[in-house]
Amino acid sequence: MSNQPAAEFPFVYLASQSPRRQELLTQLGVRFELLLPRPDEDAEALETELPGERAHDYVVRVCVAKAEAARARLVAGGHANAPILVADTTVTIDDAILGKPLDADDAVSMLTRLSGRDHEVLTCVAVVDAQGAMLPPALSVSRVRFAAVQSDSLRRYATSGEPLGKAGAYGIQGRAAEFIEHIDGSYSGIMGLPLFETAALLRAARIDF
Repeated sequence: MSNQPAAEFPFVYLASQSPRRQELLTQLGVRFELLLPRPDEDAEALETELPGERAHDYVVRVCVAKAEAARARLVAGGHANAPILVADTTVTIDDAILGKPLDADDAVSMLTRLSGRDHEVLTCVAVVDAQGAMLPPALSVSRVRFAAVQSDSLRRYATSGEPLGKAGAYGIQGRAAEFIEHIDGSYSGIMGLPLFETAALLRAARIDF
């Protein structure tokens, strides 16, 4: 007999604008409604690094902070009660955190740093259940090896616009796939939502899928 709690909620709130996370939830068969920051919220401020903060600590802290903000948004907006799903992804190399590039030049700088080397992609997933309790966040860690890529190829990719809005200035599901020699970890985690960990959290929160 399964110890899994009986499903109760037909959907989850997704507090993310990422189309990739929406696609991955759809892949799982999870129904969701978006719960996005209001115009008066400074969502970017939550992603500010603390001095000396390690990448693993950073991504968990930011994810939890986003989940808490989303729960407050749900309550303040008078939305129907349901669990909330939040995820945050960052890239790290040489103990540095590579967030979303500011522009194409910043993207080129990040991609040049990754070229010919291994780096880590960290994605944290957090779920707030319908009672407002934070379930233990899950952290997916994947190692990615970039090929040595010529600078003109990196520049073409950077100016395509695809790197903008993506941690580490690339999306594995897009054109940057041609740069990636090897991955060790979760492909969906590198995309931004590790499905194994996400499914376990959603079942614990009694989402029906």
